[in-house]
Amino acid sequence: MLPPISLTIGGDGAIATPLQIVALLTLLSLAPAILITLTGFVRIVIVLSFLRHAVGTQTMPPNQVVVSLALFLTAFVMAPTVERIHADAWLPYREERIDGAEAIARAWEPLRAFMLRQTREKDIALFVGASGAGRPTTPDEVPPQVLMPAFLISELKTAFQMGFLIYVPFLVLDLVVASVLTSMGMMMLPPVLISLPFKLMLFVLVDGWNVLTGSLIASFR
Repeated sequence: MLPPISLTIGGDGAIATPLQIVALLTLLSLAPAILITLTGFVRIVIVLSFLRHAVGTQTMPPNQVVVSLALFLTAFVMAPTVERIHADAWLPYREERIDGAEAIARAWEPLRAFMLRQTREKDIALFVGASGAGRPTTPDEVPPQVLMPAFLISELKTAFQMGFLIYVPFLVLDLVVASVLTSMGMMMLPPVLISLPFKLMLFVLVDGWNVLTGSLIASFR
């Protein structure tokens, strides 16, 4: 005979432990989507992927390294927001000074402030019009179902703009190498084979990882 499982709610209104476990497992299953849609991970990983393709090393660094670097940079960028969530929402909830609903509302405020700083008004207007909701008069009135997709497409645009700027110097180098090879009559030699060492040398000489990482971090401020 199986032991009985209690899912009762205490007299003080607190959620029973089994329900807390279910809520935690649900949150963990949604963690990848939350990481992608509510943080700067999308911008960072796309820019790093653009860099890899611009240099011409399709598998170097490996995907694991790119994603790991994107995760660490995301954690660094989101640290002030996470600290506010921890101080304003998690600690009061753990000390039972607020309930779960208020903790979620407090946790949403720092995230909303972060996303609003990175989101274009044009993208917000797009989803406000698509949803048929009334035009918000203040940033606090932007609903989550509008802000989250608007933030995501704003991040995509910013990432593609940065990717274009990364591509330009390497593209110029490719064109120069191709022109030189053509003028020398070496049309059967792939230009990429010759330009790749020069790309790597250029990237190392300008301390590319330092410059790119600093630019990514500064783009969120």
